[in-house]
Amino acid sequence: WNDARIAKLNPGVTLPTQPILVAHRSDGSGTTAIFTEYLSKVSPSWKDKVGAATSVKWPTGLGGKGNEGVAGLVKQTPGSVGYVELIYAKSNDLAFASMKNSTGQVVAPTLESVTAAASGALKSLPADFRGSITNAPGKAAYPISGMTWVLVWDLPAAEVKSKSLLKFLNWSLKDGQKLAEGLHYAPLPPSLAKKAQAKLLALEANK
Repeated sequence: WNDARIAKLNPGVTLPTQPILVAHRSDGSGTTAIFTEYLSKVSPSWKDKVGAATSVKWPTGLGGKGNEGVAGLVKQTPGSVGYVELIYAKSNDLAFASMKNSTGQVVAPTLESVTAAASGALKSLPADFRGSITNAPGKAAYPISGMTWVLVWDLPAAEVKSKSLLKFLNWSLKDGQKLAEGLHYAPLPPSLAKKAQAKLLALEANK
């Protein structure tokens, strides 16, 4: 832990001469996909040797199933480090790290910094929004962030189920955003929510 490269990022902190144990997911997960995608963006060596996927061949460490498995390893093993969803870290009293983002700012993981990451990545997102927000530009952006998507079938708008789905999605992009924080999700940036609403209107118009 007292490696010179880590010490440089933590001035004034006394770090122990203790091996680092990496705790990672043993099962495939979106959390692993987001984390390894970030590592691939900031480390050419990681990208070449390990890569980014929902499941990778880890070069070191111990695997745990699910967030609970990784959290258990971190809590029980001195000197360990792992990755879980922010709300899982908070609800299990796990210490978590602020990270230096693409602009060089050190940012804490919060719902606000995740929304900032989505906002920073907005210009680079494709038309269907299936893009990445890891290591996004923006001083307030937390670099290890990801989005959740809804996949919508291109069904006739006249069908009752289609009408209900479109109505729900419109609600979720408007009034529903106010409930996101209470459910421990970062709300979408208003500009992205408007783009998604426009996509829904276009879907309805094409019927």
